[in-house]
Amino acid sequence: MMRVAVEATCFTPAQLPPEGPPEIVVAGRSNVGKSSLINALLGTKLAHVGSTPGKTRSINFYLVESQAGPFRLVDLPGYGYAARSKTEKREWLRLTSAYVEQREALRLVCHLVDFRHGLLANDRELQEWFVHQGKNLLVVFTKADKLPHGQWRGRVQQYVREGLYSVDVPIVTSAEKRVGVEDLQNFLERFLDS
Repeated sequence: MMRVAVEATCFTPAQLPPEGPPEIVVAGRSNVGKSSLINALLGTKLAHVGSTPGKTRSINFYLVESQAGPFRLVDLPGYGYAARSKTEKREWLRLTSAYVEQREALRLVCHLVDFRHGLLANDRELQEWFVHQGKNLLVVFTKADKLPHGQWRGRVQQYVREGLYSVDVPIVTSAEKRVGVEDLQNFLERFLDS
């Protein structure tokens, strides 16, 4: 069982906490299920789950005590939600860039992708950007419960063939049914240990 606490909520680059333990980022499109997966992963309801996409507008830092030692789970604001103003989108980019481009402690980006749709154009842009910044990516498919289980393996193979960046085989999850959550926990423990 992981112990976890909210460490910081940052709306501007000046509010980012100083470098500390290793950081694992959770990134993905608005409405991909980031908050739900974070809550399932941490075993608590810290991340706010909203009914409208784009609820998270800050970078949220959670301090996690795990078997591999302490780490920060970092929740980035969702991207790609059309109803946001140009000003809000610029602020998102400024805040996210300030964090990602200068953070030494950032070890891994868990890139959440809706399993029903695969990588969309802005998912691919995000992957290219993270890779250009020299960051490790792990693709984590969400909302697997929305598809028949018999299709999962074929879908993963199809998406891999179409091309994606991932340090390991993508993990298929459903926060609602707790599918793949333990696999993701185990991967993170092993990754932090290595």
